[in-house]
Amino acid sequence: MLSVLIWLPVVIAFVLALLPPSIPGTRVRAIALWGSAGILLYTLFLASQFDLTNPGLQMQEYLPWIEPLGLDYRLGIDGLSLVLLVLNSLLTWIAIFSSSETTERPRLFYSLVLLVSGGVAGAFVAQNLMLFFLLYELELVPFYLLISIWGGEKRGYAAVKFLIYTALSGVLILAGFLGLVWFTGAKSFDYNALMGQTLPLGLQVALLVTLLVGFGIKVPLVPFHTWLPDTYVSASAPVAILLGGVLAKLGAYGLFRFCLALFPDAWTLLAPWLATWGSISILYGATTAIAQKDIKRMVAYSSVGHMGYLLLAGAALTSLSMVGAISQMFAHGVILALLFHLVGVIETKVGTRDLDVLNGLLNPIRGLPSISALLILGGMASAGIPGLFGFVAEFLIFQGSYAVFPVQTLMAVAGTGMTAVYFVILLNRTCFGRLDNAIAYFPQVRWAERTPALVLAWIIFLLGIQPSWLVRWVEATSNTLIAAVTMPAEARLAIREAIPMGIAPTSQSVSSFLMSSPAMSSPRIK
Repeated sequence: MLSVLIWLPVVIAFVLALLPPSIPGTRVRAIALWGSAGILLYTLFLASQFDLTNPGLQMQEYLPWIEPLGLDYRLGIDGLSLVLLVLNSLLTWIAIFSSSETTERPRLFYSLVLLVSGGVAGAFVAQNLMLFFLLYELELVPFYLLISIWGGEKRGYAAVKFLIYTALSGVLILAGFLGLVWFTGAKSFDYNALMGQTLPLGLQVALLVTLLVGFGIKVPLVPFHTWLPDTYVSASAPVAILLGGVLAKLGAYGLFRFCLALFPDAWTLLAPWLATWGSISILYGATTAIAQKDIKRMVAYSSVGHMGYLLLAGAALTSLSMVGAISQMFAHGVILALLFHLVGVIETKVGTRDLDVLNGLLNPIRGLPSISALLILGGMASAGIPGLFGFVAEFLIFQGSYAVFPVQTLMAVAGTGMTAVYFVILLNRTCFGRLDNAIAYFPQVRWAERTPALVLAWIIFLLGIQPSWLVRWVEATSNTLIAAVTMPAEARLAIREAIPMGIAPTSQSVSSFLMSSPAMSSPRIK
């Protein structure tokens, strides 16, 4: 079942690439749009089959591959994977929908977008470290081409910079994975088998730092973020949606799936430093965004700040903070996609992204009132205004992390206040004020341009007033991640030996086993 999410986008991409050049671009776009809609519906179908009470892997697939090298085709999902799979499918559909009907070289463009979707989906469900790495690296070339061919000014520079940083990220992750297998003496790269392995604390720290830098580049976290502003600004709006909404989540997924789960003792040791790192990223992103004049660059720097919340939540390791972190991944992806789409529409209609030029767009007669209203909602969601999903995710993180790291949490709260400042600046200069008579009237905004924004806005609003519709999918998985880190090493080893490989335990069986285990008497777990 999960293989469909990997191979169906790839098949559709190859079909599009092989279409005759005489096929109109609008028809190519329609095929890609219907194909991505089918993938989204299939992902939602898988979500309907997901057992909320089972914290283990579900819908597993296994196929021997290159066994002498420890490689196998093993797939599975839990609550963390499922939420990100839905986000990936949704934003792929949004990116294709928001693309122009006159996109140049449409067969190549939509093929690359679908290849990215298949590769990212595969990385989210891969349960073999090398399989994850191969799929993690699959998106490098498609994104390079999407930026360098369809990007804006300085697209060549931005594409090369993205390529270098992404390649460096891959090298560090590969080194971390190889080191883990080498030093543990494991005979395969199977994720489940490696979870129960133990290493000296110093070696754990070295491998964890290697992976933290590797995944931190992809997230990105300060100071490994310098590729992001140039890349996001140079990319077209649909590609920026995928970069910020999907690619960054792949790095965040790696932090929790591999850094946190595979090196629990080292993660606990470094937790105070990680919380500080996250809070610094939040403050840096917010302060830098305030200084920007380009609204797209401002949104790009806001992304740097918002990804810092994930590191703070992971360092705190409480039930609320982890649920908040996974919720923040989804919320950030949807909100950022909305903002990038709206910025793209404004640039198309007005011809500029300069805050010193834009004004009065909320004018109901000569401006862009509907786009401005949606931009206000997106800014409020990003600033964490109550009633919208951005607030729910941040509140859960703060509520869960304050008891553990009060100083870092207060720094993050200050960053949230600064987020409100730069979005007030953005909205005040673009939406309000007097419309310049020299540049009015603007072209009419078509329903096809409004639809992606309306879909994203409804998701932000509905999950803001009913967050349990998302939160309930991730509670069991977040508690399992926390238990894997906070329990003693003897308990982790006992669980690995007691549960047969490939059989996902139910929540009740894991709880019963933990309570009956002698290792659970340790004060560390109480």
